[in-house]
Amino acid sequence: MSDTPFGFGVPPEEPDDGDEGKKKPEGGANPFGFGGLPGGQGGADNPFAAMFGSFNPADLGAAFQQLGQMLSYEGGPVNWDMAKQIARQAVSQGTPDGTKDASVGPAERKAVEEAVRLADLWLDDATSLPSGSATAVAWSRAEWVEATLPAWQQLVDPVAERVGTAMGDVLPQEMQAMAGPLIGMMRSMGGAMFGQQIGQAVGALAGEVVGSTDVGLPLGPSGKAALLPLNVTAFGRDLSVPLDEVRLYLALREAAHQRLFAHVPWLRSHLFGAVEGYARGIKVDTSKLEDAVAQLDPSNPEQLQEALQQGMFQPEDTAEQKAALARLETALALVEGWVDAVVHAAAGSRLTSADALRETLRRRRASGGPAEQTFATLIGLQLRPRRLRDASRLWASLTDARGVDGRDALWAHPDMLPTATDLDDPDGFVHREQLDFSELDKMLGEAADRPDEDGKDDTDR
Repeated sequence: MSDTPFGFGVPPEEPDDGDEGKKKPEGGANPFGFGGLPGGQGGADNPFAAMFGSFNPADLGAAFQQLGQMLSYEGGPVNWDMAKQIARQAVSQGTPDGTKDASVGPAERKAVEEAVRLADLWLDDATSLPSGSATAVAWSRAEWVEATLPAWQQLVDPVAERVGTAMGDVLPQEMQAMAGPLIGMMRSMGGAMFGQQIGQAVGALAGEVVGSTDVGLPLGPSGKAALLPLNVTAFGRDLSVPLDEVRLYLALREAAHQRLFAHVPWLRSHLFGAVEGYARGIKVDTSKLEDAVAQLDPSNPEQLQEALQQGMFQPEDTAEQKAALARLETALALVEGWVDAVVHAAAGSRLTSADALRETLRRRRASGGPAEQTFATLIGLQLRPRRLRDASRLWASLTDARGVDGRDALWAHPDMLPTATDLDDPDGFVHREQLDFSELDKMLGEAADRPDEDGKDDTDR
């Protein structure tokens, strides 16, 4: 997968001495990810290459039908119908190891339900947050795609919308009028390109995730603790750990996430809002447009089309984006660190394989697991494993210093949570006096109800 959001990249740096002759990577300079024309370069990020790269006359009709759908798309910034179709196709093709998706049988569903039920019992001793799993479900990969697409849409649409708007804004008004039909076609193609890349990412992710919260976000329906039996089996295949223990440990993580998202009502909007903040910070580097626009002939649409395809627009790496991504990275590290600490407390004395499974998950994350790949592809975020370990240590230290209730009380308000700086100095945070927001709210409420000197309270005004 690409390490840059939607296949676009930051402006290339000036080449060092001796680098002039090196070939620049394809696709990074182009915001829509166009690598070339039909039959040319572009690889997996080019829908034309996907349709025509391995030409088969029998598929020609279907290829032109798909092309027509791309050009006629008039929906939002992402063609989600195409994204869903491509994700389902990727699932049906199976994973690189040859594992094909399959319907979940009754025995597997029962095993997942029992694992989640037992996990919730164990977690009762490890956290003050009550169960957040109204039901436990076992999904196939295709079912995971269907269940999580609404959350992906909420995450990705603001970014894609802002990219499209930023690209349209940089053209002078007279050029926008001249290139109206071309801009409309580019928007349709942009929605298709976004849809294709997201579909590929979600389809690949479906072959790896073991539940609905692997990326640290609540992707599935609220209150549903979900595991994917096929992927759970694949996860534990080479670990020399009984499958029942693998399933139970992963159920503990899923159930812990569910508790957090169910009983911290502001957390979901906080995480998704950070992504929207990133989107608001997207700008296009207009300084590089001046020379390009000066050389364009507005009466020559082909010249404008060529400039668009060669990457006339370049997204900037803005301060707003950096701040939003830093907030998101810290919040996700805190979520994952809390889950890691709570699950370790619940499973450490009960599962002989708990430490091995914990380390396996950490290595999986460090080597580029589902979370890293997804965010690197969709919004350019690289989660740092060091932050996750730091967060886990901080939550464990808070448990020792303040107990389970004191630790979990920090989720009452976002301003009570540790910051990125606190992750660098966990001892300082653990022993610092915390503002009790519940007492503050109580005092504010009492002040609002207290009568004034004239005998009237605030509700009488």
